[in-house]
Amino acid sequence: MAQLALRALRGWARTPHATRIAVIYLGARVVTTVFLLIAASQSTSLSRFGAQPGLGAFVLGWDAQWYWSVAVYGYPTTLPLTDGGEVAENTWAFMPLYAYASEILGALFGSWASGALIISLVSGYLACLVLHRLLRRRLGCSAATWAVILFASSPLAAMFQVAYAESLFLMLLFLALETVATRRYAWLYALIPLLAFTRPGVLAFALFLGLHGIVRLVRRREEPLLTSHVVHIIAAGALATLCGFSWQAIAAMATGDPGAYLATELAWRRHWVAGGVDAFVPFEGWVQAAQFWFAQWGMPADWGVAALVLLVVGAAAVLVRAKPVRALGADIRLWSASYLLYLLAVFFPQSSTFRLLLPLSPLWGAFAVPRSRWWRLGVLGACLVGQAVWIHAVYALGNTFWQVP
Repeated sequence: MAQLALRALRGWARTPHATRIAVIYLGARVVTTVFLLIAASQSTSLSRFGAQPGLGAFVLGWDAQWYWSVAVYGYPTTLPLTDGGEVAENTWAFMPLYAYASEILGALFGSWASGALIISLVSGYLACLVLHRLLRRRLGCSAATWAVILFASSPLAAMFQVAYAESLFLMLLFLALETVATRRYAWLYALIPLLAFTRPGVLAFALFLGLHGIVRLVRRREEPLLTSHVVHIIAAGALATLCGFSWQAIAAMATGDPGAYLATELAWRRHWVAGGVDAFVPFEGWVQAAQFWFAQWGMPADWGVAALVLLVVGAAAVLVRAKPVRALGADIRLWSASYLLYLLAVFFPQSSTFRLLLPLSPLWGAFAVPRSRWWRLGVLGACLVGQAVWIHAVYALGNTFWQVP
Protein backbone atom coordinates (compact mmCIF):
# COMPACT_ATOMS: atom_id res chain seq x y z
CA MET A 1 0.00 0.00 0.00
CA ALA A 2 2.81 2.37 0.87
CA GLN A 3 4.47 1.74 -2.48
CA LEU A 4 1.18 2.32 -4.31
CA ALA A 5 0.68 5.58 -2.45
CA LEU A 6 4.24 6.64 -3.25
CA ARG A 7 3.75 5.83 -6.94
CA ALA A 8 0.50 7.79 -6.95
CA LEU A 9 2.23 10.80 -5.42
CA ARG A 10 5.05 10.60 -7.97
CA GLY A 11 2.55 10.28 -10.78
CA TRP A 12 0.65 13.29 -9.47
CA ALA A 13 3.87 15.31 -9.31
CA ARG A 14 4.60 14.49 -12.96
CA THR A 15 1.07 15.42 -14.09
CA PRO A 16 0.92 18.68 -16.09
CA HIS A 17 -0.23 21.71 -14.11
CA ALA A 18 -3.33 22.15 -16.27
CA THR A 19 -4.46 18.59 -15.55
CA ARG A 20 -3.80 18.85 -11.83
CA ILE A 21 -5.74 22.10 -11.60
CA ALA A 22 -8.57 20.56 -13.62
CA VAL A 23 -8.81 17.71 -11.09
CA ILE A 24 -8.76 20.18 -8.19
CA TYR A 25 -11.35 22.42 -9.82
CA LEU A 26 -13.72 19.59 -10.75
CA GLY A 27 -13.44 18.12 -7.26
CA ALA A 28 -14.30 21.51 -5.77
CA ARG A 29 -17.29 21.82 -8.10
CA VAL A 30 -18.58 18.42 -6.98
CA VAL A 31 -18.42 19.57 -3.35
CA THR A 32 -20.22 22.81 -4.19
CA THR A 33 -22.89 20.87 -6.09
CA VAL A 34 -23.48 18.73 -3.01
CA PHE A 35 -23.93 21.86 -0.90
CA LEU A 36 -26.37 23.27 -3.47
CA LEU A 37 -28.36 20.03 -3.54
CA ILE A 38 -28.59 20.12 0.25
CA ALA A 39 -29.75 23.73 0.07
CA ALA A 40 -32.38 22.77 -2.50
CA SER A 41 -33.67 20.03 -0.23
CA GLN A 42 -33.89 22.48 2.69
CA SER A 43 -35.58 25.28 0.74
CA THR A 44 -39.18 25.94 1.76
CA SER A 45 -42.07 28.02 0.51
CA LEU A 46 -40.65 30.90 2.57
CA SER A 47 -37.58 31.07 0.33
CA ARG A 48 -37.61 33.09 -2.86
CA PHE A 49 -36.84 29.81 -4.66
CA GLY A 50 -39.82 27.97 -3.21
CA ALA A 51 -39.95 24.42 -1.88
CA GLN A 52 -37.59 21.82 -3.37
CA PRO A 53 -36.24 23.90 -6.30
CA GLY A 54 -33.95 22.37 -8.89
CA LEU A 55 -30.35 23.47 -9.39
CA GLY A 56 -31.47 25.37 -12.47
CA ALA A 57 -33.42 27.75 -10.24
CA PHE A 58 -30.23 28.53 -8.33
CA VAL A 59 -28.29 29.11 -11.57
CA LEU A 60 -30.85 31.75 -12.56
CA GLY A 61 -31.32 33.16 -9.07
CA TRP A 62 -30.75 36.67 -7.74
CA ASP A 63 -28.69 38.93 -10.06
CA ALA A 64 -28.65 36.29 -12.80
CA GLN A 65 -32.14 37.51 -13.62
CA TRP A 66 -30.76 40.94 -14.41
CA TYR A 67 -28.15 39.54 -16.79
CA TRP A 68 -30.84 37.46 -18.47
CA SER A 69 -32.99 40.57 -18.79
CA VAL A 70 -30.10 42.41 -20.45
CA ALA A 71 -29.75 39.61 -23.00
CA VAL A 72 -33.49 39.40 -23.72
CA TYR A 73 -34.70 43.00 -23.40
CA GLY A 74 -31.54 45.09 -23.55
CA TYR A 75 -31.29 48.41 -21.69
CA PRO A 76 -34.15 50.88 -21.18
CA THR A 77 -34.03 54.17 -23.03
CA THR A 78 -36.42 55.60 -20.43
CA LEU A 79 -35.41 54.98 -16.83
CA PRO A 80 -38.12 53.28 -14.76
CA LEU A 81 -39.35 55.26 -11.74
CA THR A 82 -40.65 54.29 -8.33
CA ASP A 83 -44.00 55.52 -7.01
CA GLY A 84 -42.04 58.31 -5.33
CA GLY A 85 -40.56 59.46 -8.65
CA GLU A 86 -37.03 58.18 -8.02
CA VAL A 87 -35.08 56.03 -10.47
CA ALA A 88 -35.89 52.37 -9.85
CA GLU A 89 -33.57 49.38 -10.09
CA ASN A 90 -32.87 48.53 -13.73
CA THR A 91 -30.44 46.78 -16.04
CA TRP A 92 -28.09 49.75 -16.48
CA ALA A 93 -26.36 48.51 -13.32
CA PHE A 94 -25.19 45.37 -15.16
CA MET A 95 -22.49 45.30 -17.83
CA PRO A 96 -23.24 43.70 -21.20
CA LEU A 97 -20.36 41.34 -22.01
CA TYR A 98 -21.38 38.36 -19.85
CA ALA A 99 -25.07 38.73 -20.65
CA TYR A 100 -24.63 38.79 -24.43
CA ALA A 101 -21.84 36.20 -24.53
CA SER A 102 -24.16 33.86 -22.61
CA GLU A 103 -26.92 34.56 -25.12
CA ILE A 104 -24.66 33.72 -28.07
CA LEU A 105 -23.32 30.52 -26.50
CA GLY A 106 -26.74 29.60 -25.14
CA ALA A 107 -28.15 29.62 -28.68
CA LEU A 108 -25.99 26.54 -29.31
CA PHE A 109 -27.09 24.75 -26.14
CA GLY A 110 -30.79 25.57 -26.04
CA SER A 111 -31.05 28.32 -23.42
CA TRP A 112 -29.43 31.45 -22.05
CA ALA A 113 -28.92 29.70 -18.70
CA SER A 114 -26.89 26.92 -20.35
CA GLY A 115 -24.60 29.44 -22.01
CA ALA A 116 -24.21 31.41 -18.78
CA LEU A 117 -23.40 28.31 -16.74
CA ILE A 118 -20.81 27.10 -19.26
CA ILE A 119 -19.09 30.49 -19.32
CA SER A 120 -19.01 30.64 -15.51
CA LEU A 121 -17.65 27.10 -15.15
CA VAL A 122 -15.01 27.39 -17.89
CA SER A 123 -13.95 30.90 -16.81
CA GLY A 124 -13.54 29.64 -13.25
CA TYR A 125 -11.19 26.88 -14.39
CA LEU A 126 -9.18 29.28 -16.55
CA ALA A 127 -9.03 31.72 -13.63
CA CYS A 128 -7.51 28.92 -11.52
CA LEU A 129 -4.92 28.23 -14.21
CA VAL A 130 -3.88 31.87 -14.47
CA LEU A 131 -3.88 32.35 -10.69
CA HIS A 132 -1.53 29.39 -10.33
CA ARG A 133 0.79 30.85 -12.95
CA LEU A 134 0.62 34.30 -11.35
CA LEU A 135 1.51 33.04 -7.88
CA ARG A 136 3.97 30.31 -8.86
CA ARG A 137 6.65 32.83 -9.78
CA ARG A 138 6.64 34.26 -6.26
CA LEU A 139 5.59 31.37 -4.03
CA GLY A 140 6.64 28.18 -5.79
CA CYS A 141 4.47 25.38 -7.13
CA SER A 142 3.25 23.93 -3.82
CA ALA A 143 1.98 27.18 -2.33
CA ALA A 144 0.48 28.25 -5.67
CA THR A 145 -1.38 24.95 -5.92
CA TRP A 146 -2.76 25.33 -2.41
CA ALA A 147 -3.83 28.88 -3.22
CA VAL A 148 -5.82 27.48 -6.15
CA ILE A 149 -7.37 24.83 -3.89
CA LEU A 150 -8.49 27.53 -1.45
CA PHE A 151 -9.71 29.78 -4.26
CA ALA A 152 -11.72 26.98 -5.92
CA SER A 153 -13.19 25.97 -2.55
CA SER A 154 -13.65 29.43 -1.06
CA PRO A 155 -16.82 30.42 0.83
CA LEU A 156 -18.26 31.99 -2.35
CA ALA A 157 -17.25 29.19 -4.71
CA ALA A 158 -20.89 28.81 -5.76
CA MET A 159 -20.25 31.84 -7.99
CA PHE A 160 -18.46 29.45 -10.36
CA GLN A 161 -21.74 27.58 -10.87
CA VAL A 162 -24.35 30.31 -11.22
CA ALA A 163 -25.13 32.92 -13.87
CA TYR A 164 -23.06 35.73 -12.42
CA ALA A 165 -20.25 37.58 -14.22
CA GLU A 166 -17.74 37.02 -11.39
CA SER A 167 -15.92 34.03 -12.94
CA LEU A 168 -15.39 35.80 -16.25
CA PHE A 169 -14.25 38.98 -14.52
CA LEU A 170 -11.77 37.09 -12.32
CA MET A 171 -10.29 35.27 -15.30
CA LEU A 172 -9.78 38.55 -17.17
CA LEU A 173 -8.44 40.27 -14.04
CA PHE A 174 -5.89 37.55 -13.33
CA LEU A 175 -4.75 37.69 -16.96
CA ALA A 176 -4.36 41.46 -16.67
CA LEU A 177 -2.39 41.16 -13.44
CA GLU A 178 -0.16 38.53 -15.04
CA THR A 179 0.54 40.70 -18.06
CA VAL A 180 1.67 43.46 -15.70
CA ALA A 181 3.76 41.05 -13.63
CA THR A 182 5.50 39.75 -16.76
CA ARG A 183 5.78 43.25 -18.32
CA ARG A 184 3.72 42.26 -21.38
CA TYR A 185 1.78 45.50 -21.19
CA ALA A 186 0.51 45.49 -24.78
CA TRP A 187 -2.05 42.78 -23.89
CA LEU A 188 -3.76 45.29 -21.59
CA TYR A 189 -5.23 47.13 -24.56
CA ALA A 190 -7.39 44.08 -25.25
CA LEU A 191 -8.03 43.03 -21.65
CA ILE A 192 -9.02 46.40 -20.16
CA PRO A 193 -12.11 46.98 -22.35
CA LEU A 194 -13.24 43.39 -21.68
CA LEU A 195 -12.85 43.96 -17.95
CA ALA A 196 -14.72 47.25 -18.13
CA PHE A 197 -17.77 45.75 -19.84
CA THR A 198 -17.91 42.63 -17.67
CA ARG A 199 -18.17 44.15 -14.20
CA PRO A 200 -17.51 47.51 -12.51
CA GLY A 201 -14.01 47.82 -11.10
CA VAL A 202 -11.73 48.82 -13.96
CA LEU A 203 -11.16 52.23 -12.33
CA ALA A 204 -9.40 50.35 -9.55
CA PHE A 205 -7.17 48.82 -12.21
CA ALA A 206 -6.39 52.31 -13.51
CA LEU A 207 -5.26 53.31 -10.01
CA PHE A 208 -3.23 50.11 -9.75
CA LEU A 209 -1.41 50.90 -12.99
CA GLY A 210 -0.58 54.36 -11.70
CA LEU A 211 0.84 52.95 -8.47
CA HIS A 212 2.66 50.22 -10.40
CA GLY A 213 4.28 52.89 -12.57
CA ILE A 214 5.41 54.86 -9.52
CA VAL A 215 6.95 51.75 -7.93
CA ARG A 216 8.77 50.90 -11.13
CA LEU A 217 10.08 54.45 -11.33
CA VAL A 218 11.36 54.29 -7.74
CA ARG A 219 12.96 50.87 -8.35
CA ARG A 220 14.40 51.65 -11.78
CA ARG A 221 17.93 50.92 -10.57
CA GLU A 222 16.89 47.40 -9.59
CA GLU A 223 14.86 46.86 -12.76
CA PRO A 224 15.47 49.19 -15.71
CA LEU A 225 12.37 51.12 -16.72
CA LEU A 226 12.22 51.04 -20.50
CA THR A 227 10.69 53.94 -22.39
CA SER A 228 8.26 51.53 -24.06
CA HIS A 229 7.11 50.37 -20.64
CA VAL A 230 6.47 53.94 -19.53
CA VAL A 231 4.39 54.57 -22.65
CA HIS A 232 2.38 51.37 -22.15
CA ILE A 233 1.72 52.02 -18.45
CA ILE A 234 0.50 55.56 -19.09
CA ALA A 235 -1.55 54.61 -22.15
CA ALA A 236 -3.12 51.57 -20.47
CA GLY A 237 -3.91 53.62 -17.37
CA ALA A 238 -5.58 56.26 -19.54
CA LEU A 239 -7.54 53.55 -21.36
CA ALA A 240 -8.69 52.03 -18.05
CA THR A 241 -9.83 55.44 -16.84
CA LEU A 242 -11.67 56.12 -20.09
CA CYS A 243 -13.33 52.70 -20.04
CA GLY A 244 -14.19 53.13 -16.38
CA PHE A 245 -16.33 56.17 -17.14
CA SER A 246 -17.56 55.04 -20.55
CA TRP A 247 -20.58 53.11 -19.25
CA GLN A 248 -21.84 56.26 -17.54
CA ALA A 249 -21.52 58.11 -20.86
CA ILE A 250 -23.28 55.32 -22.78
CA ALA A 251 -26.15 55.24 -20.28
CA ALA A 252 -26.43 59.03 -20.48
CA MET A 253 -26.58 59.03 -24.28
CA ALA A 254 -29.08 56.16 -24.43
CA THR A 255 -31.47 57.64 -21.86
CA GLY A 256 -30.89 61.37 -22.25
CA ASP A 257 -30.16 61.54 -18.51
CA PRO A 258 -26.54 62.51 -17.61
CA GLY A 259 -26.89 60.85 -14.21
CA ALA A 260 -28.62 57.67 -15.41
CA TYR A 261 -25.96 55.20 -14.29
CA LEU A 262 -25.27 56.69 -10.87
CA ALA A 263 -29.00 57.09 -10.20
CA THR A 264 -29.48 53.43 -11.11
CA GLU A 265 -26.72 52.30 -8.74
CA LEU A 266 -28.14 54.46 -5.95
CA ALA A 267 -31.54 52.80 -6.42
CA TRP A 268 -30.15 49.76 -4.59
CA ARG A 269 -28.68 51.90 -1.80
CA ARG A 270 -32.05 53.50 -1.04
CA HIS A 271 -33.21 50.19 0.44
CA TRP A 272 -30.68 50.65 3.22
CA VAL A 273 -30.47 54.39 3.89
CA ALA A 274 -33.31 56.00 5.83
CA GLY A 275 -34.63 59.03 3.99
CA GLY A 276 -33.15 57.94 0.69
CA VAL A 277 -30.05 59.10 -1.18
CA ASP A 278 -30.00 62.38 -3.09
CA ALA A 279 -26.65 62.05 -4.88
CA PHE A 280 -23.50 59.97 -5.02
CA VAL A 281 -20.81 61.20 -2.64
CA PRO A 282 -17.50 59.28 -2.69
CA PHE A 283 -16.73 57.39 0.55
CA GLU A 284 -20.12 58.28 2.05
CA GLY A 285 -21.55 54.77 1.61
CA TRP A 286 -19.27 53.10 4.14
CA VAL A 287 -19.97 55.73 6.78
CA GLN A 288 -23.72 55.36 6.23
CA ALA A 289 -23.45 51.58 6.33
CA ALA A 290 -21.35 51.56 9.49
CA GLN A 291 -23.99 53.65 11.23
CA PHE A 292 -26.83 51.55 9.79
CA TRP A 293 -25.44 48.17 10.82
CA PHE A 294 -24.47 49.22 14.34
CA ALA A 295 -27.94 50.70 14.80
CA GLN A 296 -29.39 47.39 13.60
CA TRP A 297 -27.37 45.63 16.30
CA GLY A 298 -28.61 48.05 18.96
CA MET A 299 -25.31 49.89 19.36
CA PRO A 300 -24.49 53.61 19.01
CA ALA A 301 -23.98 54.70 15.40
CA ASP A 302 -20.71 56.44 16.34
CA TRP A 303 -19.28 53.07 17.26
CA GLY A 304 -19.79 52.04 13.66
CA VAL A 305 -17.65 54.92 12.40
CA ALA A 306 -14.93 54.03 14.90
CA ALA A 307 -15.07 50.40 13.78
CA LEU A 308 -14.77 51.53 10.16
CA VAL A 309 -11.62 53.51 10.95
CA LEU A 310 -10.12 50.48 12.70
CA LEU A 311 -11.05 48.28 9.73
CA VAL A 312 -9.34 50.59 7.24
CA VAL A 313 -6.22 50.93 9.38
CA GLY A 314 -6.13 47.16 9.95
CA ALA A 315 -6.46 46.37 6.25
CA ALA A 316 -3.67 48.81 5.41
CA ALA A 317 -1.44 47.30 8.10
CA VAL A 318 -2.00 43.79 6.74
CA LEU A 319 -1.10 44.81 3.20
CA VAL A 320 2.01 46.69 4.32
CA ARG A 321 3.33 44.59 7.19
CA ALA A 322 2.04 41.00 7.12
CA LYS A 323 4.87 38.71 5.95
CA PRO A 324 2.66 36.20 4.07
CA VAL A 325 1.08 39.09 2.15
CA ARG A 326 4.46 40.69 1.46
CA ALA A 327 5.56 37.37 -0.02
CA LEU A 328 3.04 37.87 -2.83
CA GLY A 329 5.02 40.78 -4.25
CA ALA A 330 4.34 44.44 -4.82
CA ASP A 331 1.89 44.11 -7.71
CA ILE A 332 -0.66 41.94 -5.91
CA ARG A 333 -0.48 44.18 -2.86
CA LEU A 334 -0.88 47.30 -4.99
CA TRP A 335 -3.86 45.79 -6.77
CA SER A 336 -5.43 44.80 -3.43
CA ALA A 337 -4.93 48.30 -2.02
CA SER A 338 -6.32 49.90 -5.19
CA TYR A 339 -9.41 47.71 -5.22
CA LEU A 340 -10.09 48.21 -1.52
CA LEU A 341 -9.81 51.98 -1.97
CA TYR A 342 -12.19 51.74 -4.93
CA LEU A 343 -14.74 49.82 -2.82
CA LEU A 344 -14.33 52.33 -0.03
CA ALA A 345 -15.09 55.16 -2.45
CA VAL A 346 -18.10 53.75 -4.31
CA PHE A 347 -19.73 50.90 -2.39
CA PHE A 348 -22.35 50.68 0.34
CA PRO A 349 -21.42 47.53 2.29
CA GLN A 350 -24.25 45.06 2.80
CA SER A 351 -24.86 41.38 2.13
CA SER A 352 -23.13 41.51 -1.27
CA THR A 353 -19.87 42.70 0.29
CA PHE A 354 -18.36 39.21 0.38
CA ARG A 355 -19.04 38.73 -3.34
CA LEU A 356 -17.50 42.09 -4.16
CA LEU A 357 -14.33 41.05 -2.35
CA LEU A 358 -13.71 38.25 -4.87
CA PRO A 359 -11.29 40.39 -6.96
CA LEU A 360 -8.97 40.18 -3.93
CA SER A 361 -8.63 36.43 -4.55
CA PRO A 362 -4.87 36.58 -5.29
CA LEU A 363 -4.55 37.09 -1.53
CA TRP A 364 -5.39 33.40 -1.08
CA GLY A 365 -1.70 32.99 -1.83
CA ALA A 366 -0.92 34.52 1.56
CA PHE A 367 -2.94 31.77 3.29
CA ALA A 368 -0.96 29.18 1.34
CA VAL A 369 2.48 30.56 2.23
CA PRO A 370 2.82 28.70 5.58
CA ARG A 371 4.01 25.21 4.69
CA SER A 372 2.32 23.45 7.61
CA ARG A 373 0.02 20.77 6.23
CA TRP A 374 -2.32 21.18 9.20
CA TRP A 375 -2.54 24.93 8.64
CA ARG A 376 -3.44 24.49 4.98
CA LEU A 377 -5.99 21.76 5.72
CA GLY A 378 -7.43 23.91 8.50
CA VAL A 379 -7.88 26.87 6.15
CA LEU A 380 -9.48 24.55 3.57
CA GLY A 381 -11.85 23.22 6.22
CA ALA A 382 -12.81 26.77 7.21
CA CYS A 383 -13.46 27.57 3.53
CA LEU A 384 -15.78 24.59 3.16
CA VAL A 385 -17.66 25.45 6.35
CA GLY A 386 -18.02 29.04 5.14
CA GLN A 387 -19.22 27.80 1.76
CA ALA A 388 -21.87 25.57 3.33
CA VAL A 389 -23.10 28.39 5.58
CA TRP A 390 -23.19 30.93 2.75
CA ILE A 391 -25.04 28.63 0.36
CA HIS A 392 -27.55 27.75 3.08
CA ALA A 393 -28.21 31.42 3.87
CA VAL A 394 -28.44 32.62 0.28
CA TYR A 395 -30.14 29.68 -1.45
CA ALA A 396 -31.84 27.52 1.17
CA LEU A 397 -33.21 30.52 3.11
CA GLY A 398 -32.93 33.60 0.88
CA ASN A 399 -35.84 35.40 2.45
CA THR A 400 -34.54 38.56 4.08
CA PHE A 401 -32.44 41.61 3.31
CA TRP A 402 -29.11 40.19 4.49
CA GLN A 403 -29.36 37.05 2.38
CA VAL A 404 -28.70 38.63 -1.04
CA PRO A 405 -25.47 37.38 -2.68
